[in-house]
Amino acid sequence: MQQYDGIDVSVYQGPINFQAVAQAGIEVVYIRAGSSPDRIDSNFEINTRKALDAGLHVGFYYYLRARTPEEAAGQARRFHRLIAGKTFDCRPAMDYETFPGLTREQINKNGTSFLKTLQGLLGYEPILYSNLNAVRNIWNASLSAYPLWIAEYGVDRPKSTGAWKTWSGFQHSDAGNIPGIRGRVDLDHFRSSVFIQDTTPKPDPERYTVKPGDTLWDIANAHHTTVSALAELNGIVNPGLIYPGQQLLIPSGGQGSYFLYRIQKGDTLSQIASRHHTTVEILADLNQIADPNRIYPGEVLKIPRP
Repeated sequence: MQQYDGIDVSVYQGPINFQAVAQAGIEVVYIRAGSSPDRIDSNFEINTRKALDAGLHVGFYYYLRARTPEEAAGQARRFHRLIAGKTFDCRPAMDYETFPGLTREQINKNGTSFLKTLQGLLGYEPILYSNLNAVRNIWNASLSAYPLWIAEYGVDRPKSTGAWKTWSGFQHSDAGNIPGIRGRVDLDHFRSSVFIQDTTPKPDPERYTVKPGDTLWDIANAHHTTVSALAELNGIVNPGLIYPGQQLLIPSGGQGSYFLYRIQKGDTLSQIASRHHTTVEILADLNQIADPNRIYPGEVLKIPRP
């Protein structure tokens, strides 16, 4: 399974030369966006901009301190507001590791509230950052529905992932030295499941033979896809006209190797293409843009991965 070398950073690393970081072989960076109750990491904006300029895969994490599920949900909404409109292709992460005076039940309710609220806002699963002890002794099995980013130092692989079958992120050191960063920094390994659009190769589409009485809606429903997806994949102009014996390709899932970017005021397609190491022509084709000179703030673009 392919792994990506990564780091996670905050204001404590001070000014970072992300070009040097990228040249050192780092591919993924998680950036602290904020922390409870209302703090924004003072290097959040500059770290984000410079990491993207260096061509790194970017994710954000939020350091949660919550006493109640309501408080945790409010912090999830705040985290989402901080990262909305930013370019990132790694799952946003909940970092919830200090809970003085709380019972295990309370901790799990708070963590679940944060993750469920954030998932509802994002439309996909965020990732849970945790240390080995919490994975073993605190988190309920229900939290294993979310990808795991586990911290354990001085080992080649985690000794345990508890209720999780595997990990998506593994923080293996808190004392790394990387060109471009003064002092120590956390070192990580990441798997493709950390990306919002998983880069794990997808199987080829399966084939289905239309039976008498089939409708495209029935076939789509049975294969957990949509009528429009089937029509597009098979070049069907009229979704109401399919025939017994006709061979249909069934989508295997996933949306391809791209991530999403919300256009900001002042952006041009040329600037966006240059920033993400692609071309205007590719962006225009992928997003069905008729006039590359006409894009608008707030619109969402598909950006192919480098």
